[in-house]
Amino acid sequence: MPYRRGSAVLWIETYRPTTFDAIVGQETVVRHLASFAAQKNVPHMIVFGPHGTGKSASIECMARALYGDSWQENTTVLSAEDLFSQGKAYLEQDERFSHIFQKDASLINNVKYIIRWYASIRPLDADFKLMVIESADRLTFEAQQALRRIMERYSSTCRFIFCTTNPSAIIPAITSRCLPLFFAPLAADAIHGRLQAIMREEGVGRDRVTPDDLELIEHAAKGDLRKAIMLLQLHATRGGGVDIADSETLAVSAAAFAALREKQLEKAAALVQSLMVDYGLSGREVIRELRTVATREYNDERITVALAETDALLGHAGNEFLQIDALLARIVREVFA
Repeated sequence: MPYRRGSAVLWIETYRPTTFDAIVGQETVVRHLASFAAQKNVPHMIVFGPHGTGKSASIECMARALYGDSWQENTTVLSAEDLFSQGKAYLEQDERFSHIFQKDASLINNVKYIIRWYASIRPLDADFKLMVIESADRLTFEAQQALRRIMERYSSTCRFIFCTTNPSAIIPAITSRCLPLFFAPLAADAIHGRLQAIMREEGVGRDRVTPDDLELIEHAAKGDLRKAIMLLQLHATRGGGVDIADSETLAVSAAAFAALREKQLEKAAALVQSLMVDYGLSGREVIRELRTVATREYNDERITVALAETDALLGHAGNEFLQIDALLARIVREVFA
């Protein structure tokens, strides 16, 4: 099968597990989650471990097994990092919360009200729903205290799952009510097997990714499968042009510029969006990463001007995703058209 060069879809999304047997390297934890789904009895949990070890994907697999086709209706995911970095705008702009958002109330009062509202309603086709809180270590002390009381009152209709890389930031009043599940960094052989399977599926041969390249990628990933898959895609896309010694975000930025050069705007936008969503960079931090790559590889004053003007717009509260998308379109139009 020839390598499908030019695909705009990120492999970390294409090969995201949807069933337990697709999760690699976490057999013990997966066995617990599969048992909860089979028994239809899920405790409150704290799911913790380094980035890219399968925490969120495993919880999603459990929700699919637990609820079947209605898993999305019965599972609410709330990002504490986005919530407390964007403030009330996050709740107001999210269609899941906008209908119950109280404009005149404070952020913390809105959080309490919305979580209490979701937790109190029993789903029609199940005994309870799931409330998954990503980046739970970013919850403020006041928010955690409120959650403790909500957990006590509504445990019959809602089970809470806290995902974090730093469980010590969760207060004892919550941890004492939760089952802890640790996701360890993946072993090199588990990462190696997964990368080889993806290479076979994508038709990536040894002419693009050699065994030595694969070993370097596995070493650079340090147990983070998501990072390993991203580096593999970048390496295959650029024909070996990715310096594994580069920072991961710089490698993604370089791949975005390569896509712009080939006029693949959708692919470039997906890569840049991953910097903001998967790596947590702000719009202005993305600009700095792109500027570093542009200075090193392109040295074109039109790119410099476009980056500077977008940075200025972001400094005056411009919508980050909208301005970054406009920047990418401008670079394609003015530089690579």
